[in-house]
Amino acid sequence: MPSETSIFQPPVNISRCSYICNLEEYKKIYLESINEPEKFWSKIAEQFHWETSYNHKSFLSYNFDISKGPIHIKWMEGASTNLCYNLLDRNVKNGHADKIAFYWEGNHPDDYSKGLTYRKLLEEVCRFANVLKTHGIEKGDRVSIYMPMILELPIAMLACARIGAVHSIVFAGFSSDALAERMVDCKAKMLLTADGVWRGEKPLFLKALCDDALYKAEILGHKVNKCIVVSHFKRVSECRQDFQSQNIPWNEDRDFWWHDEMEDKESACYPEWMAAEDPLFMLYTSGSTGKPKGVLHTTAGYLLYAATTFKYVFDYKPNDVFWCTADIGWITGHTYVVYGPLSNGATSVMFEGTPFYPDNDRYWQIIDKYHVNQFYTAPTAIRALMKFGEEPVKKHSLNTLRVLGSVGEPINPEAWMWYYRNIGKEKCSIVDTFWQTETGGHVITPLPGATPLKPGSATLPFFGVEPILLDDGGNEIQGEGEGFLVFSRPWPGIMRTIFNNHPRFESTYFSKFPGYYCTGDGARRDTDGYFWITGRIDDMLNVSGHLMSTAEVEAVLTEHSKVSEAAVVSRPHPIKGESLYCFISPNAGESFDRKMIDDLKKLVRERIGPFAQPDVIQCAPNLPKTRSGKIMRRILRKVATNDRDIGDTSTLADENIVEVLFANRPENI
Repeated sequence: MPSETSIFQPPVNISRCSYICNLEEYKKIYLESINEPEKFWSKIAEQFHWETSYNHKSFLSYNFDISKGPIHIKWMEGASTNLCYNLLDRNVKNGHADKIAFYWEGNHPDDYSKGLTYRKLLEEVCRFANVLKTHGIEKGDRVSIYMPMILELPIAMLACARIGAVHSIVFAGFSSDALAERMVDCKAKMLLTADGVWRGEKPLFLKALCDDALYKAEILGHKVNKCIVVSHFKRVSECRQDFQSQNIPWNEDRDFWWHDEMEDKESACYPEWMAAEDPLFMLYTSGSTGKPKGVLHTTAGYLLYAATTFKYVFDYKPNDVFWCTADIGWITGHTYVVYGPLSNGATSVMFEGTPFYPDNDRYWQIIDKYHVNQFYTAPTAIRALMKFGEEPVKKHSLNTLRVLGSVGEPINPEAWMWYYRNIGKEKCSIVDTFWQTETGGHVITPLPGATPLKPGSATLPFFGVEPILLDDGGNEIQGEGEGFLVFSRPWPGIMRTIFNNHPRFESTYFSKFPGYYCTGDGARRDTDGYFWITGRIDDMLNVSGHLMSTAEVEAVLTEHSKVSEAAVVSRPHPIKGESLYCFISPNAGESFDRKMIDDLKKLVRERIGPFAQPDVIQCAPNLPKTRSGKIMRRILRKVATNDRDIGDTSTLADENIVEVLFANRPENI
């Protein structure tokens, strides 16, 4: 395996033709982006349409120091534009009307597949924008979307952007409780969904789940009056002879079929011109308090950053085919399935299925089918595919690949090398990208033709981004070292606030170190200035790329009538990266048995989603606490990994509990 000193130079064939050809050129452009941000970003802005231009005197204004007043970030004040216009109308006018915007690939190779041109996508978006207007959706209204990976999803997003509505997408793997909570928080006026979707051989009935969520939202005090439903099962069932048609629950006063609503709508819709800092979308991410945060992104800055990171990080050229496997329900899908590619006039693959169905070579089969040049996926998927060996890969040539991407969590060196050798044939650049829902796009990442690679390192900052390491006292760490990863200045794509809760935005991201945006992640910088992300430093978990808080899971576990207390920590997992290890203290007189474990796992699945199901639930008669009552999670993490080097326990109220917890560890884990 490679060591930290192992360096892989960019392939010569990529460097020769890439936008940034070497490390020296990267450093020169990077310094310009830091020292002259207006000059750098203004040059990029010239390629887009601005209905009114920005004010040079207020191109960028911000305050990261909470002691000096409210936190604020504003880019390109005075400018107005429309994202949908820039992504579709502009590309059609530039001669790309007949270029494919999306290839859609279904759950099964025998399902119908479809190519959608920029002209057709624009027409469909305008039709659905008119549908939204017919139902009373206006600029600033929030529209919740709970859809599978079907073409109607980007159509709905872009239709919202065209009329100035704010879309709030909820990953269609979340529970009805999670969907209800998010609809209530954003005060959604409408819900968009589908009757169902397949995950491998299993049909999932989304409309029934949405009905449950709509009922729960009303109980919580907010009624969503309209629900538009895509008839996805019906059009695919012709390819699935084994599937029996199901009755879809329906409310005649509230529910509308997508195809019926689209039937008589005009294929033109004048765009709503939006101010630079008008909201574009909100996306919920887990919070350390357990209550999800509605991260809000705005118009102009997000457009610039999504477009620029996509172009340079993937080295996308006009005739390339790009494939990001992420679900659009996550920020990766927002930025690198929809907004980033379309802003560059790109052709992308959009995939509904899984990497293992019907066979373990599905990814590689699709890459060859569409001649994919850039492939972007998660370390979780790579590690899961590694266990099937090289044979599924060898069935396919993969010779069109040029850039391989990694997203969602740090990629371990073993998975990096497998990816590099078996998928990239040692001829592709790997871009191990670090970023967050809050950052809007990549902030630390290699550039394919320029950056020498170290397996496991996210390498160097993207243009306009200035990462800094701080120690516990807030002192800057110079040179090599490890500490809190923070940023001292904004880039165009950074979030602007938490929806309807700016105080929480300030306290979550700017209170720990005044003057800095705190990522919540730790990092190490090596002698070459490369950054190595070391993981969450707060009570957060990253399971298969899904970020969630320990508090959120603990809150669900303690809802069980027989549980008095719960604590959740992460435990390394060979496929998922991290898994949930839960400690449960039953109420007095209650027995801890198999049924309780099964009930608790089911409860977490129902309340949060299947991806959050705990791997291990252990009985803990008591939890290790300090005399002040604080749970010492450091000790729980040691128990979870069976590491008896637990360090100082003198501050524990009851030191004997440590041995009890080790003794109670389940067998065969």
